[in-house]
Amino acid sequence: MLRLAVFVSGRGSNLKAILEHSELENLIKVVVVFSDKVECGAFEIARKYGIETKVIGKGDNKISNENLLDVLRNYNLDLIVLAGYLKLVPVELVREYENRIINIHPALLPSFGGKGMYGMNVHTAVFNSSAKVSGATVHFVNAEYDKGKIIAQRCVDISDVKSAEEIAERVLKIEHQILPEVIKAFAEKRILVQDNRVIIKS
Repeated sequence: MLRLAVFVSGRGSNLKAILEHSELENLIKVVVVFSDKVECGAFEIARKYGIETKVIGKGDNKISNENLLDVLRNYNLDLIVLAGYLKLVPVELVREYENRIINIHPALLPSFGGKGMYGMNVHTAVFNSSAKVSGATVHFVNAEYDKGKIIAQRCVDISDVKSAEEIAERVLKIEHQILPEVIKAFAEKRILVQDNRVIIKS
């Protein structure tokens, strides 16, 4: 069974999608949820499922970035999933868990990525560009925002939208599909890196 840590910053809808995905039930176990926020919707979801929660930051009862790697090692993790986590992951984590940290991004990378491009910032930029398609990208995490190898992408037609909020709504539905599918592929050992490209075996 694949042991997961999920990193979040907000309401946790992608965490919920992972936990509720019927095909993941016997393949994965979310053992801990980390957030940079003391209070967030994702923690409420985690607690309903009896999953341990940890806060990253400075101060009492929080885990500093300097201690994060030691804490993670204690969980014997197979995969780390960034599901709406807004902070840059420390480089020592990227080295330790090479090709074992993935992120979901609410646009079609390499467009509309990078520092500050998260949440409604992304959808507003997509809307203002007059792009006709958007979508979601799952990618490996490296030392730079949104620059890791792309694992999977899915498009959605936005040619008729009237607002960035409409884009956000359509893309979120795609996120809830593609992220559990990629995690399932990891659990089934169907993700390979060959010739500088990521391949998902059928």
